[in-house]
Amino acid sequence: MRIAIASGKGGTGKTTLATNLAVVAAELGRQVAYVDCDVEEPNGHLFLHPTIARHAPVQVVTPQVLEDVCDGCGQCARVCLFSALVWLGQKPLVFPELCHGCAACVLACPKHAIVERPREVGVVETGSSGAVGFAQGRLTIGEAKSPPVVRAVRSAAPRVDWQIIDAPPGTSCPVVAAVRHCDLVILVTEPTPFGLHDLRLAVATMRRLGVPIAVVINRADVGDDRVDRYCAEEAIPVLLRIPDDRRVAEAYSRGELMVTAVPGMRAALRGLWERIEEQVANGTVAGGSQHANV
Repeated sequence: MRIAIASGKGGTGKTTLATNLAVVAAELGRQVAYVDCDVEEPNGHLFLHPTIARHAPVQVVTPQVLEDVCDGCGQCARVCLFSALVWLGQKPLVFPELCHGCAACVLACPKHAIVERPREVGVVETGSSGAVGFAQGRLTIGEAKSPPVVRAVRSAAPRVDWQIIDAPPGTSCPVVAAVRHCDLVILVTEPTPFGLHDLRLAVATMRRLGVPIAVVINRADVGDDRVDRYCAEEAIPVLLRIPDDRRVAEAYSRGELMVTAVPGMRAALRGLWERIEEQVANGTVAGGSQHANV
């Protein structure tokens, strides 16, 4: 089973929930892995302190023009939808960071003057943190596209009963790569106008992908009730409300788990996990919610 923790924007507490939920699930005896797909800024390791057992490069293929074979027809540039190949006079120019690896240029070249070469764009690291399996990816600095690394992380993740996928923030291509084919996506939001705006975008994206969704409201006592009203109107279950607590922020700044720093959070997340498990097994996510008593 694959449970993704996502959000319409950064800073909502997505990684905090994902790491702590993984630890609580392991305490309940589940075979679980934490999978950090936020490859542009992975930070789950700061809280789980894993032992990394394996490093593997992530490679993509990009075109290379054999200039001694090329006759300058420019057909490769005309078929490239991503402007990864352009022509300056009679000289080809390749922008590897823009290439999507579709091989259209290779197929279109009448002189077979284009070959594909591997290029490293990131790394995947796997290991464990106690009973929790661990996987994360790191995109090479300067690379423009993270989905290849996201997909590599998901492929390399430990094959256990439950994977908790820490998705990138937002609603763009990296998020789609992280949450596709998940059994449930939990959207973490805040009860603010910005939180509601980005929650709407995230809900629209997940519904377009056809994945089941539920919501966890973080800092639930600092805003208004518009997020709750929106979820009720859209029949989106709110599974947990986490109050605004300075101790959670302090634990975060120290790289500590909130279930260790804040009494009551462990019981709240155990209840959340058991409910997620039951609803995913039944193929539905029921309404109603619970409050974290901290």
